[in-house]
Amino acid sequence: MVSRRRVLYGAAGAAVGLSAAGTFAGSATAAPSTSTEVTSPLAAPRGRLMSRTVVTSPTIPLTHLSVRHGGPSAAVRLRTGKGWSDWLELNACQNGRDGSAASARSTVVVANGATAYEVQTADGSDATVAELNMVDGPRRTVVNPQTNSLPAPRTGRQPTYLPRARWGADESLRFAEDGSELWPAEFFPVQTLTVHHSGVYEHNEDPDPAATVRAIYYDQCVLQEFGDIGYHLLIDEAGRIYEGRYSDPGPLPVYGPGLGSDGRPLMVNAAHVGGYNAGNIGVCLLGRFTSQQPSAAAHRSLVFVLAGLAAAGRLAPAGRADYVNPVSGASGKVDVISGHRDWATIGADPTECPGDAFHPYLGKLRQEVAVLLRQFPTPPKHPR
Repeated sequence: MVSRRRVLYGAAGAAVGLSAAGTFAGSATAAPSTSTEVTSPLAAPRGRLMSRTVVTSPTIPLTHLSVRHGGPSAAVRLRTGKGWSDWLELNACQNGRDGSAASARSTVVVANGATAYEVQTADGSDATVAELNMVDGPRRTVVNPQTNSLPAPRTGRQPTYLPRARWGADESLRFAEDGSELWPAEFFPVQTLTVHHSGVYEHNEDPDPAATVRAIYYDQCVLQEFGDIGYHLLIDEAGRIYEGRYSDPGPLPVYGPGLGSDGRPLMVNAAHVGGYNAGNIGVCLLGRFTSQQPSAAAHRSLVFVLAGLAAAGRLAPAGRADYVNPVSGASGKVDVISGHRDWATIGADPTECPGDAFHPYLGKLRQEVAVLLRQFPTPPKHPR
């Protein structure tokens, strides 16, 4: 039997300079004996607030806010030592697990150092707000996982990669009080790759992107009750790549322990396009790209990630897919590499994600991914 790692890297892996780990960073992540300090989240739910309510005394020192609303749009402004910020429109994505009712629109806002905030909704309805602090909570030491990796190209510098332990995922959030897993993993063949933006801040200025990943994790896992973060991978403005949805204890993110009937690795189901998740890998850029493009570093990492995923799944980056959700049967023809908003053409909830400025660039992005894909080892077609 050919191993899952051999399928991902191909017979040529060792010959093209891959390390034994084959990590995103080009070297092994921390060994099992190395530990990481994990910060537990602090959260103070404020419940439902009337539109235009000004909160001048946050319950905890803020690093982020979670704002959920059911109307067409909402906005928030923050007060810091510099005074009140401009209004930030919250164009939240309608994420959700397959088979579950659509959740309210939820956005995580970077609010580092804010001493007051105000939320308003377009239709005057209430919004549900939770105050978050992702840096000052109780800390504990956890053991790092073994090497965590995806395919790598033959040449070129590889981006920095942070598995869940390295960005501080509090794994206890994924479990109920009785110890049962809130969202047991299910695995499916890969059909498509979807690009998102998080939309958490206007000018893409984030003092602590890892804390923002923890805030998104808490929002989606706990507040939206997904049971985990809804994205498979995330990328910050410095180009660092973060492991998202938990797959299994093995060394590979995104994928599960087994192979499909065609020998391809199976992806863990996530919650990034409500109703269209199974078979669809979600990659999220941290930032908001309604009026500006991602940084050059984030762009390079996105191309790298998409090419690696296409290599593992034997996908044609510039092609089209006849997508069929193996859970619900929802189907339609989409680009193999799509933006979140593109799924609305076959029935998903409408969204502006991944941003009005960035979305038109996806055509060129597919071409860039196709070019880089040629630098990846070809997995065996018949590994069994």
